Amino acid sequence: MLWDEVKDRLELLGTRLSGGQQQRLTLARALSLSPEILCLDEFSIRHRPRDHDAHRGRAQALRQSITIVLVTNLVQQARRLADNTLFLWRGEIVELSPTEVAFGDQPKDRRTYDYVNGIFG
Repeated sequence: MLWDEVKDRLELLGTRLSGGQQQRLTLARALSLSPEILCLDEFSIRHRPRDHDAHRGRAQALRQSITIVLVTNLVQQARRLADNTLFLWRGEIVELSPTEVAFGDQPKDRRTYDYVNGIFG
């Protein structure tokens, strides 16, 4: 927990925290405003592998009370976390569908299938 890690260093600037601590502090600040929508960009890309499951669990708990928009190019992360998937390609909305459709064998657009299966992109 971030508090346990930093409670003895409250006089330091946030920039003196580790990257993961800075990320958790930023998320805590955003959540303190009680947003209806939380936008996250590459949410777990910088996490250590051992922290990934804990952060994923927090994100899944949060989505019960607020809408989370997660921007990622990590296909497996999107597949695990998303209820709905929006696939953009060169500024065009290619697919907007439930995640099981977007990642299934017959998404609405063939380019979606090709991208999530590593054929291009």
